[in-house]
Order: sequence, then C-alpha cells, then structure tokens
Amino acid sequence: MRYPFRAFPTVATVAALAMSGPSQASEPEREALMRLAHELAALAPLVDAAQTGANPAERVRFRYDWLRRDIDRVRDGVLEHAGADQAEPRLYQPLRGDYRR
Repeated sequence: MRYPFRAFPTVATVAALAMSGPSQASEPEREALMRLAHELAALAPLVDAAQTGANPAERVRFRYDWLRRDIDRVRDGVLEHAGADQAEPRLYQPLRGDYRR
C-alpha cells in the first residue's frame, strides 16, 4: 500500500531546523516561517482525505491522529520561533515519526 505523504520526512527536517538553538527571526525569515506554518496547516484537508479513503478493516492501520499531532507540533514550533523576539532554548515533545499501528 502506498501512502501519498512522501514529503513527511521533510516535516521532521523542518521541525529540527525550526526548533534548534536560540536565535532571532529576521523579517524575511519570519515571513518565510509564516508561509511554512500556513503550508503545514494546509496539510489538514489532505490528511482528512487520506483518512476518509482508508480501509478500516486493514490489519495494519495508519494513525492519522498521531500524524496530525506531529504536524501541529511542528507548526507550533515554527510559529513560536517566528513570533518570538528572542528564542530561548526550550524542551519539545519528540515527534512520533512512525504512524503505523
């Protein structure tokens, strides 16, 4: 079974970059991060469509709730950095990364 979410390894990369080290977002960076957060939010209808098309009788199911939570965590981290005057080191919950059960 193929999943239409080939770009999700990129989400983990973006999360690592967005949440690393203290820094201050410049205006061009802030604008780019806001666009990125918007794109992450735009994934919700795609996730919903994939879940709607999923076969609930499959033995191994894709955990769309875990995926949504990870996307939300990445988006929140991006928005937090974009909106912060000065980012300080923070603790983050790890991304699940494995969405099969």
